Amino acid sequence: MLVHQEKILCVTCLHDLPLTNLHSNDSNVISNVFYGTVVFEHATALFYYPKQGVVRQLIHQLKYKNQEEISSYIGEWLGIELIESGYYNDIAVIVPVPIHSKRMRSRGYNQVEGFGKEIALSLNAVYNDTTLLRIKNTTTQTVKDRLTRWKNVETIFEVSELKNLEGQHILLVDDVITTGATIKACVKELHKIPNIKISLAVMAYTDQ
Repeated sequence: MLVHQEKILCVTCLHDLPLTNLHSNDSNVISNVFYGTVVFEHATALFYYPKQGVVRQLIHQLKYKNQEEISSYIGEWLGIELIESGYYNDIAVIVPVPIHSKRMRSRGYNQVEGFGKEIALSLNAVYNDTTLLRIKNTTTQTVKDRLTRWKNVETIFEVSELKNLEGQHILLVDDVITTGATIKACVKELHKIPNIKISLAVMAYTDQ
């Protein structure tokens, strides 16, 4: 799948990618995941996230095999799509879902940093990884059910800046949406900032 120092994906793998095209729809399935709990201005994912296939391999390589460049690759791709959609042109700040300092030390990077920075470049926005902080570490979310996931992340984030982002349109970025528990916890905290608008962009979405 990976082509060393040249391309992230070969032509065959590119052909097999399950693109969502959700950025072209103002109301879509991702918005519906959060219906009644979280309101986004806009929400999108570049890929669907099936149980097997190229996308799952990509995310695994990114998170566990030190293939950090995958993050920037996906961000550059989605950034172009967001510009063309027209829905994201007033985004002022890109905020990544943070990882705990312990995990940052073990992995060496936040897997969504390159993704967020490339989108920021495309949208002429500011990348800000100091606004939203992760104050508690958690165990992996992969095998937890929806209720357990929410309890696991409900109070692990903290906003460090309030006045500086007042009235801004923020784009929250992450790698994969499954139940949405982590995203909900982030948005709950971000709404402590007065008069902000929040949109969402992720690499992949689990269409359950």
